[in-house]
Amino acid sequence: MVALVAAAVVVVDVVTKDWALSNLSPGRPRHIIGPSNFLLTFNTGTAFSLGRGVTPILEAVVVVAVCALVLFTRRVSAGANAGTLVGLGLLLGGALGNLGDRVFRHIPGYPGGVVDFIQAVRWWPVFNVADSCVVVGVIVLLISYRNPQGRNRD
Repeated sequence: MVALVAAAVVVVDVVTKDWALSNLSPGRPRHIIGPSNFLLTFNTGTAFSLGRGVTPILEAVVVVAVCALVLFTRRVSAGANAGTLVGLGLLLGGALGNLGDRVFRHIPGYPGGVVDFIQAVRWWPVFNVADSCVVVGVIVLLISYRNPQGRNRD
């Protein structure tokens, strides 16, 4: 289940980023609804655009984190509930989606940049599907671990 969720996240992330690159212009917001816009930006840093200029280090850290997450998932998946498996899949898929941008997508002027295009409100950083899945995955994992109902018991 973890691999299926992660693969779905990566596919949706790649498709939506390709759409954004084909249909949006950097710095020109396209209104969606209410305070929300599509706004094409490129993030060469970490969350909230922190750590710009350290892309090689960031890529190495993400690779190590993804490997650790895969090993952790293999260790806990046999006794985990569905919420935990979905949360791990969302987290892994989000990490792989953004890592794929950094390694395989070459944006002129933004080496190692990640495509961001969702602006929920003007005061919040622009993000993408992978970012959303990481956040939702962490929330699902926290709920799954705090809620003993449904957890397999030894």
